[in-house]
Amino acid sequence: MNNEKVKCLIIGSGPAGYTAAIYASRAALQPVLYEGMQPGGQLTTTTEVENFPGYPEGVLGQQMMADLRAQAERFGTDIRYGMVTEADLSKRPFKITIDEEQVIEAETLIIATGATARYLGLPSESKYRGMGVSACATCDGFFYRGKTVAVVGGGDTACEEALYLASICKKVYMVVRRDVFRASKAMQERIASTENIEVLWNSNTQEVLGDEMGVNGMRLIRKDGEVYEKAIDGFFLAIGHHPNSDLFKEWVNTNEEGYIITDGHSTKTNVPGVFAAGDVQDPHYRQAITAAASGCKAALDVEKFILENK
Repeated sequence: MNNEKVKCLIIGSGPAGYTAAIYASRAALQPVLYEGMQPGGQLTTTTEVENFPGYPEGVLGQQMMADLRAQAERFGTDIRYGMVTEADLSKRPFKITIDEEQVIEAETLIIATGATARYLGLPSESKYRGMGVSACATCDGFFYRGKTVAVVGGGDTACEEALYLASICKKVYMVVRRDVFRASKAMQERIASTENIEVLWNSNTQEVLGDEMGVNGMRLIRKDGEVYEKAIDGFFLAIGHHPNSDLFKEWVNTNEEGYIITDGHSTKTNVPGVFAAGDVQDPHYRQAITAAASGCKAALDVEKFILENK
């Protein structure tokens, strides 16, 4: 099979990938986009999105991604289903293998593969995902205004999510598996001084409880073996994300957690012609709107790079 040559290859189909495609298509870069294992990205696993500009009544995550996809296609993006199984970024054109058989030779590459939220791995957690189980308090917290929720985790992110939820929820339980936080001292003090946050120390989640309406409780087990239950309306995971950068780590610089390092405010990586956008290079914000913005930047960076390297 002959290798296919493309000017701009985009890997990933979340807000970053699709926005990059919209801009690259309009710049006549004839981008090819591979959707990966989860077409539409993380947003397709959430229910309603209420904080993305332009949707005053909110929009279902799947519908929003379908809209972005249609917009990219409208300007001529070649969108394909397929998984990147190998990458050689040692020289341009970069060689990207799709599904272990098709090799794409790309003049430029935008990595928009996102990050995967870490879950506990409980069957009940999967069962109620989108029905009370969430990995993003900023995205879904609004739906639990005045209700009781739980946050699993003991780091800075977990504390931030708990504090945010405490500002809108009646009660927040923090499920911490040790007897201390991993979070900074300042964060710990803020948690301690927030009246409607209760920390459940030395506790692990055994099961998320619920019915056809969604989550209504959780069963926990303490280190000493005691099993107990708490009534809750929402169950938030804050035990970290894993950036989907493993295939590219041999070539592009990443931080300790695996997030791709980009140069200043640009989307440039250490490899000329390779750019990164969205959650794969953003350990801080992880929002659809910031991912879309960095997808825009990546396409503009690619356009400039191609002009300079003609």
